[in-house]
Amino acid sequence: MANDPKQSGGFFSSIASSLSNFGTAMSRSVNGLVGYEGLEVINPEGGTEDAEEEARMGRWKQEDRDSYWKMMQKYIGSDVTSMVTLPVLIFEPMSMIQKMAELMEYSYLLDLADECEDPYMRLVYAASFFISVYTAYQRPWKPFNPILGETYELANHGGLNFISEQVSHHPPVSAGHGENEHFIYDISSKVKTKFLGNSIEIYPLGRSRVTLKRDGVVLDLVPPLTKVSNLIFGRTWIDSPGEMVLTNMTTGDKVVLYFQPCGWFGAGRYEVDGYVYSAAEEPKILMTGKWNKSMSYQPCDLEGEPCAGTELKEVWRVAEAPKNDKFGYTYFAHKMNSFSTAPKKLLASDSRLRPDRYALEKGDLSKAGYEKSSLEERQRAEKRNREAKGQQFVPRWFDQTDEIHPTPWGDLEVYRFNGKYGEHRAAADSSDSSGEITFESIEFNPWQYDSVAAE
Repeated sequence: MANDPKQSGGFFSSIASSLSNFGTAMSRSVNGLVGYEGLEVINPEGGTEDAEEEARMGRWKQEDRDSYWKMMQKYIGSDVTSMVTLPVLIFEPMSMIQKMAELMEYSYLLDLADECEDPYMRLVYAASFFISVYTAYQRPWKPFNPILGETYELANHGGLNFISEQVSHHPPVSAGHGENEHFIYDISSKVKTKFLGNSIEIYPLGRSRVTLKRDGVVLDLVPPLTKVSNLIFGRTWIDSPGEMVLTNMTTGDKVVLYFQPCGWFGAGRYEVDGYVYSAAEEPKILMTGKWNKSMSYQPCDLEGEPCAGTELKEVWRVAEAPKNDKFGYTYFAHKMNSFSTAPKKLLASDSRLRPDRYALEKGDLSKAGYEKSSLEERQRAEKRNREAKGQQFVPRWFDQTDEIHPTPWGDLEVYRFNGKYGEHRAAADSSDSSGEITFESIEFNPWQYDSVAAE
């Protein structure tokens, strides 16, 4: 959002003044400072602005920040996944349900994994796919929380069809399924958070499974946590320090990649390094790169050193993106919101049709905020109606199983794709319907009870 250049004095001026004693180099590197013990003072982008100007780089005016900071202090140390109503000005015009589908941008890497006969190179391709998804996470804007029953359809992306659905609201759980001729991708996702003041840690209580069709190989992912820094003061940035482990459940081979934490002056930011290991835990291929740019690989010996006569080869590189895009969107992200790329007979529960998302995309923050509140109140009204009738919400495209999947951060209820969407999409694609899909042509409707209005 635009910053107010007239803001001066007070909090930001005091930051600049106190930092000036640390010397010119330090004052030009500090991103933002909050009077909260334990927060790092860093500039992950290594910028050259002076400290006062850098401190103003956040999205809010000072009075907005101060007011919100006072309100949020009571939540320090808490899980704020769904307990806090956030102002729409920090959002991007995309739902988290859409974001699940956005991770499919580089799905061709899974095609290559399926086609690959070398079991270790197969893991190089698959691990590179799971690294590529982090390019969508570096945008500091917050996606909209999904409405219960909300869906998103991604049709015929490189032969891939993908459907995601919000299957639970308390706790918030999303499920997704993608499939083409090479692979099946299934995910159940529940997020746990810890609010730390000016930052938040996000723990991915999810299960991501890929089944490669040619040999029936099943791959399982355990990702690192993600930390969003400078939520309220300073320039917001995102880091994912820790290990990512991708295991071949069929053979026992695995990939262990370490995401370097961001240090002072941006040292180590984006860097990823690790190895493909055999089932006997012997290093076979080293992998290195940056999750926002590219990944490369090279065969290695049992000591993890590059094999003589081999060279580092690139396996994936991020696609070119629009310059100076307001929300930092890629071309693929823009296609996610486009009705021109929507499938025939788009589901009325699709995220593209959310009125708050659409208003924000058009730049109308006031309407976006109003529509967001209206959707949330309608959702609460639906819950009251279900409870009064003694009923529970039943997802349309996924079924809850009895399986509980353990993760490093807690247990997850697993949802299984029920196959009904494939039947719906096949019937829709074979229909004679050819009318243009627009925001006005279909009303957003994820509701179980059509007659319920917000009270």
